[in-house]
Amino acid sequence: MRKTLTVLIVAALLIAAGAYYWYSKQPNPPTNAPIANVPQSDEPVSVFAENLDIPWDFAFLPDGGMLVTERTGSLLLISTDKSVKEIPLKRSEVRGEGGLLGLTLHPDFKNNRLIYIYMSTPSANGTVNRVERYRFTGSELTDEKLIIANIPGATYHDGGRMEFGPDGKLYITTGDATKGAIAQDKNSLGGKILRLNDDGTIPSDNPFANAVWSYGHRNPQGLAWDSAGRLWETEHGPTGEQGLCCRDEVNLIVRGGNYGWPTIAGDKTKSGMIVATRNSGTDTWAPASAAIIGNSLYFGALMGEALYEATLDGSNVTALKTHFKNEYGRIRTVRVGPDGYLYLSTSNRDGRGTPIATDDRIIRVDPKSLK
Repeated sequence: MRKTLTVLIVAALLIAAGAYYWYSKQPNPPTNAPIANVPQSDEPVSVFAENLDIPWDFAFLPDGGMLVTERTGSLLLISTDKSVKEIPLKRSEVRGEGGLLGLTLHPDFKNNRLIYIYMSTPSANGTVNRVERYRFTGSELTDEKLIIANIPGATYHDGGRMEFGPDGKLYITTGDATKGAIAQDKNSLGGKILRLNDDGTIPSDNPFANAVWSYGHRNPQGLAWDSAGRLWETEHGPTGEQGLCCRDEVNLIVRGGNYGWPTIAGDKTKSGMIVATRNSGTDTWAPASAAIIGNSLYFGALMGEALYEATLDGSNVTALKTHFKNEYGRIRTVRVGPDGYLYLSTSNRDGRGTPIATDDRIIRVDPKSLK
């Protein structure tokens, strides 16, 4: 009996050891797999964070936490237990729509811990914008490096969105700083989409001998790539220039493209200039972001106070849906989380909204609930 029991125990140990060895040799899960400790909820819509002060952008960390820029100048770390800690950041100037704006992680952040921040800073000639790179240790920022400076800034039209593209390059949106003519000047950094290497140098395959990738933009604030590698952008339309209103845009961006501002807007055309794939006509979206899931391009709307969903078919927008109209107020940033959910930030404390007691918030949305 004892001999039989001993044999069974030994067999069980051998099986367990074999299973452990097999498991240890399996490949790591893909990098786009959901992060297990991102706070989960069974609700299709839930609040991820609240009591924020004009959150402008946010990025998901590999450990399930989140970094958030507040336009008023704070960089926040929201941990998986929802605790909030401010990360010291030495400079940023809040002026109108300027301040602490875009935020993105290096594609290899897991190994190099590099983050990029777009901020407004004072200069002898007024506000200018710049992009700086830091190494995030988990509690502080180190190894500061200037990526690009002297981006035109003003009280309005500061751009500020940043994303790494499928090509590993850093794309940056800049506004015309209320000086429309600079959007047509390829030597100016204002009114453009810029493209840089991760260290701030200019890629050899850029269309011009500088950082400019496309030009003729008024105030672009959304960038996203579809599954075919096409770059889509959202952009604020005129608010009185040329006697025009509204005409906010969804654009398909091409290398070296001229998107017309301030020469054309809305449905106007001119040879050598690219007309928006979709514009809002006399309605106002004030689109401030872009995120793509499947063939749906989502963007937050400030004046429109909604989440919009544009249906993409190749290079066309075939339909436009509206979600959460007037439910959460001014929606700025939309990002896709590692769990496949949409995360939306409100901007109700920016002086143009009507905040509730817990604003500003980041809302988590199951995209399947929007169908």
